[in-house]
This record gives sequence, C-alpha cells and structure tokens, in this order.
Amino acid sequence: MSQKIRLAVIGAGHLGRVHARLAQQVPNVELVGVADPLPDARRLAEAECPVPVLADYRDFLGQIDAAVVATPTRFHHAVSLSLLSHGIHLLVEKPLATSVAEADEILAAASQHQAIVQVGHIERFNPAWNHSEVMPLVRHPKYIEASRCSGYTFRSTDIGVVLDLMIHDLDLALHFANSPVRSVQALGISVLGDHEDVAQARLEFANGCVANLSASRISFKQLRQMQVWSDQGCVTFDFATRSATTVCPVTELLQREFDLDDVGPAARAHLKDHLFEDLFQLQRYDAAEQNALLEEQKDFVSSIRDQHEPRVTGQQGRDVLAVAEQILQAIQQHAWDGKPDGRSGPMAMPTAPILRGPHWATVKPAAIERRREAG
Repeated sequence: MSQKIRLAVIGAGHLGRVHARLAQQVPNVELVGVADPLPDARRLAEAECPVPVLADYRDFLGQIDAAVVATPTRFHHAVSLSLLSHGIHLLVEKPLATSVAEADEILAAASQHQAIVQVGHIERFNPAWNHSEVMPLVRHPKYIEASRCSGYTFRSTDIGVVLDLMIHDLDLALHFANSPVRSVQALGISVLGDHEDVAQARLEFANGCVANLSASRISFKQLRQMQVWSDQGCVTFDFATRSATTVCPVTELLQREFDLDDVGPAARAHLKDHLFEDLFQLQRYDAAEQNALLEEQKDFVSSIRDQHEPRVTGQQGRDVLAVAEQILQAIQQHAWDGKPDGRSGPMAMPTAPILRGPHWATVKPAAIERRREAG
C-alpha cells in the first residue's frame, strides 16, 4: 500500500482527542476527521485538531480506510459493526465490547469483510516489560500479582473497574501465563454508582500459575504495578514509571544448596545488610521515553499496510473479555455474610424476600388507594 491510510477517530472524549492528536504524528496516515454526537466534545476536538469534526461518524464512510473507536464501551458493538460492514479496519479501545457475545459478532464481521481489528490494551506497548534481559523471567510464570489504583476520573462510568482498569492486568496475566483459566474467585463493591469501583480477583491457570489482581478507581494513591514470579526469579513492573526491577537468586539458592542453619551469627548480620548483593542479584531497568499510545497506533497502521496481525488481536481482546465476564459473575455471586440468604453482589444488597399473595406489603399506600378508586 503506497498511499496514506485515511483514518478517522470516532469519539471525542479525553482518550479520543489524545488519539486524534497522536494520529497526526504517525507516518503514512492522514487524519480525515473526528466524530462525536456531543456538542461540547466536538468543540474541544475542534480546538485541538485541524480536521473536520462531525456529529455523525457515518458521514466519513467512503472517505476512510481505518478508524479508532474511542466511544463509551456500550457503543463499541454497534459502531464497530457499522464500520466493519464497509471493510474499515478498526483499533477499538479496551474493552472490545460489553460482552463476549458482542465481541464474537465483531470478530465475525471482521472476518467476513477481511478487516483488521486491534484492541487497545495499551500496556502491551509499555516499554517497562520490553527489555530483552527481563523477558526470560516472565516466560513461564508461577505467580502473578498486580495492583492498579487511581482516583475517580468520572470517565468510563458505563462500566465498572474490572472492565475499566483491571482488564489491563488481566490481559497481561493471560499473555504471560499462556494457559487456559481453570478457576476464578472474585469480589467487588460499588461505592459511587451502579458498577463495582473496587475489585479483587484470583485466577488459577491449567499450568499451575496463579494470578491475584486488585483494582480500585476510588483510591487516594495512584499505582500501576505487577510482580511476576518464575523459577528463575521475580520481576516487578512499574508501568507508571516505565521501569522494571529483577531479583534473581544466586545458583546456590536455585539448586537448594543454601542451608540457613549453617549460617552463624556474624554471617547472618552481614547478610541482613547485603542480602541483595550476596544472595540475590538485583537489577533495575529504566525505559527510554516512549509514548505507548503512539506506538500502539503505529502497530495498527503497520498491520494494515503490511498485512500482519497486530500485537493485540481482536481474538485476544475477546479472550480477555471472556475471563472478565467470569470475574464479574463471581463478583455478583460473592456472599458478603457467608450465607446464601445474606448480602451479595457489588451493591452488597440483601437477598430479596419472596412474598406470597397480592404482595400488599410491597405496594405504597397511595398506589393502594388508586387501585381502590379504580374499583
């Protein structure tokens, strides 16, 4: 493909406007325009992007080859199907859809119209874990622990914290473990709205790996970290600072030749101060400045031009969503009081009683009077 790829951004919220600004920096891309039905969003986009900003994305049909879908999640399905029906390649922000059923329809449409679908799991482009020295330690993980916390942004309020934040670490956990999920346990609670704002999930994989994932969007502390333990050592990723720290036991520890009982008082005092010099090799890796979202867009464009799979395929986005659904189901079923008739789900609500007869006790007095007046 020699000509530029004509691209539109659908959705002019915070993330959509970032996509639009960065798309102008991607080689071989022409940003055709931005679309959003909300006047306020369009005004903000017009101030930042020297391209047409329209209310209806369908006005761009026939003028574009690809699109970034950055609408609220509940619109991903309808917008994606509409664009795919015209053979338009898509970069769909995470999560791919609100359900696996919707995701399957998107993938089927992409296959039918021979279009590429990439999902915006941006941490795959975070340089923190792209060091050649780090990767061998995460290829066969045995334990994964992740924490992702932020303040409430008042964005993505149509979904809960599982699909909003935890899904980043869920994607990485599935990528690292590379094994089917065997069991899921989870709990979550809603604080500000109808969806869970805090969640914790434990995944067990068929290969024996275990992952504990925690997420909160009502935290006073910002945190984006993951630890991956393998037979060779441990890696701590800090996605906010784009850094990785490795801790590798010396050969004596790995081969179980170290006997603590043989260590005298003087040696113990020395090791207490030099543990990460004598018994563990600690190394920190800092990544160069790099915009992960820009790299994600470049990968999307490259997959279109060179006809290769993007780094995060639509199928991978669908598989992450399938496990997220299991987590949400487990959250819904969690019994806060440890009994089936107690409080359950993210709202921690008591089980609704089953009333017999005309349910007089559930009807407001005014409603009863109106019924009486009606005869």
